[in-house]
Order: sequence, then structure tokens, then C-alpha cells
Amino acid sequence: MRLETAGQRLKDYVLAADDGTLMRHAFHALLAAAAVFVIIDWHEISSASPDIPASNPMMPGALPVLPPALTEGKPQSAPVEVTTDPELLKKAIRFDLQPGGVLLAQGTIEVGAAARFQTEIETRGEYVKTIALDSPGGSVGDALAISKLIRERKIATSVAGGALCVSSCPIIMAGGVVRWADKDAVIGVHQVFNGTTEPELAMSEAQRTTADVTRHLDEMGIKPGLWIRAMETPPDRLYYLSLDEMKEFALVAPAAIAAKKAK
Repeated sequence: MRLETAGQRLKDYVLAADDGTLMRHAFHALLAAAAVFVIIDWHEISSASPDIPASNPMMPGALPVLPPALTEGKPQSAPVEVTTDPELLKKAIRFDLQPGGVLLAQGTIEVGAAARFQTEIETRGEYVKTIALDSPGGSVGDALAISKLIRERKIATSVAGGALCVSSCPIIMAGGVVRWADKDAVIGVHQVFNGTTEPELAMSEAQRTTADVTRHLDEMGIKPGLWIRAMETPPDRLYYLSLDEMKEFALVAPAAIAAKKAK
């Protein structure tokens, strides 16, 4: 009897709820499920590849490696060639002010990168109009902090043709009040991965990080589909975004749309 009553209450609630409420519940359920799959993926990768370092470009303290973070086989190829020297991308991210108010941010987002970026902006911020990204990702905490500062200063973000912006780099891109990518830009996402050997801690960190990133992307005006693509993609692979998907998820946004979201 109690089960029937509970079932009827659930049925009544679903029928009475509006589409927006149901979509939010579905998205939150997907977030919880994604965290579970992160742990499953971690166990599978660790068991199958004990000699591969358990690191992830999106997590603090990760080794500066080109994505995918972990793989024994050959990962899927990028849709177009990345023209940047891989050795430059493996180095700690550098900030180089170029003509036209463009600040090139190139390299791995190491722990502490956000503090260096803040110093750069405080020193030369009045000249910076656009952050040009070329990065394989790195510390998600630093990526979030950089993205928030970009939005606070109302700076644009871009990814040039042949440049790379993957893993946690799209989080930075999301902060731009205007965001664009050239036709041959390589932009991709994947799951958060924590290399700890303690499953409970890995689960906790994955959930916390997923919540932080989800909240930030929503505040930046990015559609949920972008992070869903990330959560669906194992940490040893990348989901490469097409230009149409970037537009659909609002990762690229013209001035009229982005400026409205920035207010």
C-alpha cells in the first residue's frame, strides 16, 4: 500500500511539474550518474594500465601533458591539425601581450596560473581586449579563477585556427564577454579525473568539481549540453566540438548575446 501511495505521489508530481523543472531534475540526475561513471572509468583504467600515471589536466597538481591524459592505444585524431609545437604546450602557461590588445595564453594551466594571470591583468589589463587561448588544459581551479577574472574585466576570448583549447581550457574560454573560434580551432572536453587511490575521495572531488564547473558555465551563459558532452567522454579521450556545436552550446557567442549575459 505504501509503495502504491508513493508511486501515485510521484506520478502526480511529474504530471504537475513544468518542463523546466523536469529538465533540471533530469540534469541533476545525470550529474550524479556521471560522478559514478568517473569512478568506474578510473578503476578500469588503473587496472588495465598500471604503468600509466593517474593524472588529469583538469585537476589541481596534474602533470603537464597533452590530452588525452591517459591512454595505451592511439586516441581519436583531432578534426584538424594542431600547428602549435607540442613542447610549447607542455610548458607552464605563458602570457604574451601582442598587437591589437591580444594577450596570448599558451601552455599548460599549472597550479598557480591564476595568480600569475591576475598579476598580468593588473599590470597591463588596460591594454588587453582579448585572451587568445592555446592550451591543453590543466588545473581546473585555476581555469575557473581565470575565467571569472576575464568576465569581471569584460574581456573577450578566442581560439585561433591551428590552436588547441581542450580539457579545462574551454572553462577559461567561457568567461569571455565575446567568444569566437576560427574554423580550424581545435576545442574539446572530457570528464574530470582524480588520480587518488582512494575511491571515496575521488568520488567526492569529482562531484565537487562537477558542481563548481556546472555552476560557473551556467553563470557564463553556456548551455548544459557542453558539460554533458564532457561527462559522457572518458578521461582518456576527448570529445572534439564542431563549430555548429560551439554555437549551439553558446561557447562561441556574438557581442549581442554575450554582452547580455555579462550584465
